[in-house]
Amino acid sequence: MINSHDILETINMIDNENLDVRTITMGISLLDCIDENIDKACNKIYDKICRYARDLVPTGEAISKEYGISIINKRISVTPIAMIAAACQTQKIVKFALALDKAANELGVNFIGGYSALVQKGFSAGDYALIESIPEALSITDHVCSSVNIGSTKAGINMDAVAMMGKIIKKTAELTSDRDCIGAAKLVVFCNAPEDNPFMAGAFHGTGEGDCVINVGVSGPGVVRSTLTKYPNSDISEIAEIIKKTAFKITRTGQLVAQEASRRLGVPFGIVDLSLAPTPAVGDSVAHILEEMGLETCGCHGTTAALALLNDAVKKGGTMASSHVGGLSGAFIPVTEDAGMIDAARSGVLTLTKLEAMTAVCSVGLDMIVIPGDVSEAVISGIIADEAAIGMINTKTTAVRLIPAIGKKAGEELNFGGLLGGGPVMAVTKGDPSKFISRGGRLPAPIQSLKN
Repeated sequence: MINSHDILETINMIDNENLDVRTITMGISLLDCIDENIDKACNKIYDKICRYARDLVPTGEAISKEYGISIINKRISVTPIAMIAAACQTQKIVKFALALDKAANELGVNFIGGYSALVQKGFSAGDYALIESIPEALSITDHVCSSVNIGSTKAGINMDAVAMMGKIIKKTAELTSDRDCIGAAKLVVFCNAPEDNPFMAGAFHGTGEGDCVINVGVSGPGVVRSTLTKYPNSDISEIAEIIKKTAFKITRTGQLVAQEASRRLGVPFGIVDLSLAPTPAVGDSVAHILEEMGLETCGCHGTTAALALLNDAVKKGGTMASSHVGGLSGAFIPVTEDAGMIDAARSGVLTLTKLEAMTAVCSVGLDMIVIPGDVSEAVISGIIADEAAIGMINTKTTAVRLIPAIGKKAGEELNFGGLLGGGPVMAVTKGDPSKFISRGGRLPAPIQSLKN
């Protein structure tokens, strides 16, 4: 039974603690749009997306108004375009990106994800062409997001793809250097990419999904931090219990929105992603949660343990609140999108090396990190390989979203504005991994992959 205390508590979370639903994402299969003629395929894609998602934005706005819950983003994810491009790979693949962007503009969504390729075990028809087109595609579109899955626990790591993505990230930043290298902020490299992720830039609609689904991503770092301030002397076990209960309440809000959006749009409900997604706004930071636990600054010794506690408690509490949990589900640590992370990076306490350690216990990985523009392609590939290895060995999703700040050095600033935020250019460890990266081949899957 819902009581008045629960209602008032939820209202306070929304009004004063930055509780929101970060995104309603409609996943749409494009497998029936495949055509040898790329222009016909693009027309089919545009028509299907506009037909299925025509009411997505108005429905999200109506739910937000009626329930008083802020729904920040309305987004679309589609079948990895490399699969669609396989039938017409000798043609100009970037036309697919233009079709996606046109649909996003028509519908009023802020991002559309799925300009993607899955190459964890090798390249198939369409993969090379799509990956090579990513820099141009992201430089000439406003709403398109791209992802490439280069590894998995079952397949190992495709080191040829790792080497390729170092070059692609650098080129994407260069082509958008006049816009603060924004293209690289819309590109993520995965290991163990989930097929139902509602968050950008890594969202795509997996081949195991239905024709169309609604996935919702919640938020609420400010709620967790505010709750912890009421228990300054609690021990670690009590903190974990407090976060679990808070995550349950946050996720119930997401479940409500997901079910209502599903009903109104006539589209099956997919999953709720439990992830605590921060913003650059004051009071909406994962780093500040860790500091509320007792750390002087995020990044100091003890940070990885505190983050492990947070991530685990969020999963335990949130899982009980929703019938279907999926996506990434945990705690995000995107540097430029988190006010506390930005401050910690500026102070020099939070380093790239420490962030890598933290990714072993949190959701995603090295996210929205600005690095010097003169960092070599091989170093970028080395960072990707390290992060993919963490995901592969630990059977978890990891990812890399790096922004080489062309023309800038460590200590300078890069600013995107909005949810993408901004922050300092972070120093990269010296040393050249180019010989290792250039060997190519496939890093074998770990022994724990043999579970059959």
